[in-house]
Amino acid sequence: QVQLIESGGGLVQAGGSLTLSCRASGRTFSNYAMGWFRQAPGKEREFVAAIAKSGGVTNYADFVKGRFTISRDNAKNTVYLQMNSLKVEDTAVYYCAATSRYTSVFSPSQYNYWGQGTQVTVSS
Repeated sequence: QVQLIESGGGLVQAGGSLTLSCRASGRTFSNYAMGWFRQAPGKEREFVAAIAKSGGVTNYADFVKGRFTISRDNAKNTVYLQMNSLKVEDTAVYYCAATSRYTSVFSPSQYNYWGQGTQVTVSS
């Protein structure tokens, strides 16, 4: 089992920045690729970003390219999501997730473990 705990969410004005963190425990963190997803009220959970086990490969949803950056520190068992130039439409609960294989990283079904989520609210 892998336990994931997100932190760093909050309320920010449009144009501002937030950094989300997700700390893992339970198994060897470097054995897992990591992803960030988000879910707004009344909408399906959607892919935001993913990073391979070593951190050498990343993928982003088109709507966050150039604004968000995913990174990881395997020594700290933590994955990060740096979010800049935030927009009102970025408001959602953000989840981190872990998968043992870096394939089809856009699909929530590929992930074995999920955190409880952290709320990000962007005001106009």
